[in-house]
Amino acid sequence: MKINKKATEVLTAIVIAAGGGLMTTSCHPNRALDSQLTTQGNPFLPLWEHIPDGEPYVFEDPDQPGKLRVYIYGSHDNLKTEYCGRDQVVWSASVDSLNHWRYDGIILVVDRNGKGEKFDANGTADVLYAPDVTLVTDADGKKTYYLFPNDQTGYRNGLIAKSNRPDGPFEVCNWKAENANQVDGIYGFDPAVFVDDDGRVYGYWGFEHSFAAEIDPATMCTVKPGTEIVDGMVSGRNEPGIFRFFEASSIRKIQDKYVFIYSRWTKDGEFGLPETNYTLAYAYSDNPLGPWTYGGTIIDARGREINEQGDTIASGVVSGNTHGSICEINGQWYVFYHRQTGTNEYARQAMVAPIDVKVEPGVGGKVEISEGEYNSNGFALDGLNPFERHSVGIACWLTGPKVAEHVWPNNIFYGSHVEASYGTASNFDQPYALQNNTNRVVNNTDGSIVGYKYFNFDAKRLDKLNNLKLVLRLIPEGIDGTIDIMMDRPWTSQGGRKIGQIELKADMPNTICELTTTISNNVPKSDLAGKHAIFFVFKSDTKDKSLCTLEDFVFKH
Repeated sequence: MKINKKATEVLTAIVIAAGGGLMTTSCHPNRALDSQLTTQGNPFLPLWEHIPDGEPYVFEDPDQPGKLRVYIYGSHDNLKTEYCGRDQVVWSASVDSLNHWRYDGIILVVDRNGKGEKFDANGTADVLYAPDVTLVTDADGKKTYYLFPNDQTGYRNGLIAKSNRPDGPFEVCNWKAENANQVDGIYGFDPAVFVDDDGRVYGYWGFEHSFAAEIDPATMCTVKPGTEIVDGMVSGRNEPGIFRFFEASSIRKIQDKYVFIYSRWTKDGEFGLPETNYTLAYAYSDNPLGPWTYGGTIIDARGREINEQGDTIASGVVSGNTHGSICEINGQWYVFYHRQTGTNEYARQAMVAPIDVKVEPGVGGKVEISEGEYNSNGFALDGLNPFERHSVGIACWLTGPKVAEHVWPNNIFYGSHVEASYGTASNFDQPYALQNNTNRVVNNTDGSIVGYKYFNFDAKRLDKLNNLKLVLRLIPEGIDGTIDIMMDRPWTSQGGRKIGQIELKADMPNTICELTTTISNNVPKSDLAGKHAIFFVFKSDTKDKSLCTLEDFVFKH
């Protein structure tokens, strides 16, 4: 998109009729905007950051004894043309402030062997995939955190590292004595490691075929003497059975039950959609190595929805991969996973959704985990604050006039989708500033829908407001058309309500514009109050061409 660089002054405002209210338009160069957020939304990390495969853990803050923080350990999509990266970083948040995450830095780079020598003349570091972390506390109370970074160099796949802090740095601790370029250990793809209440250690790994073993606590990487690897712990993608394990092993213990979380390859037609590995499922057992009972789906990152005709659709990206786990924080359970952005699988972002977990204690007792909703509000369980300016990139509904196609590793979109972004040089100084913390939504063609679940319009605040407006920043692309602002559903036939409209003209300048529509003229405050989904529905007589690029929006008065 070519922006008009000569536009240096705010243009004359245009006032036109729009859906029963007024719409004002002002076009101007990009300017500093208020971006203070009390509700970040989903993805829950700044939108320039790409941390897929997140394993969440609540650990004591080493700098504030007695205080707890949530740490998210994942791979790092910074290679941009392939999965993951050559470092692993950690972000954390106080359990009392889940909308504000802190970058704690790089925790591991594997660029030297056991003798401290570079692997090659360029000092190339290994690519690190989806990791896990576990905590070992000895008899004296000393804490050691073990990192299993899923090193993708074949003879270092089982590499592990340790630290005395949850935020690292971690040092490799299983180099082979006889070969400084190799490591000891049995871990394969996507390792997960668990220390039970009795101190026994268990490991899980695999790709399309699952493995597990009891681990020697003296090494944390080899099979416990006298035990054997469990080959085929649950049925794999191409094996008979309901589990359909693909990858992304993760393990949790809840009361007296063991819960195995993993990426499941669904069957074609299951849930009314094509097959995918864009879901997380779970199984449970009375024992850490099984036998296992299939539990169901915890999250479907396609955002299963119903269209106007009553058909099941993917309201998010139609397919991709996902990886994550579950975590209890202040009595509320969450599923952590990731979504795809851009047009391929190499710019993934950390997501979260609340879930309910019920455990029936005793031998044979059930574990029931509700399926999380693919949403925009993330940790803001009561809904996002509509009076804060949010990036359009937190959209959870992105559909076009034609269903997108997934041709690994790419997605081909015929309508709206989130553009990958990487922020600016000020990312770490201003992680949540809007110039960094944003994803644009692009290719907004006729028939596209962009939606957000959910905003909370506080009734007390609404009572004090007059002339409630939606201010939408976008870049017109020379197409006549409209954007209907819908509440609750995108269609009136399903109870949706049109609360405003923005008109786009072909002669609007190709620069950032603020378009404002008055909401209060179209809907009573009593109907606005509470938690609502908001949708932008694009309409034009011109087909297959984008009407505009969306930037951000805010409700004002």
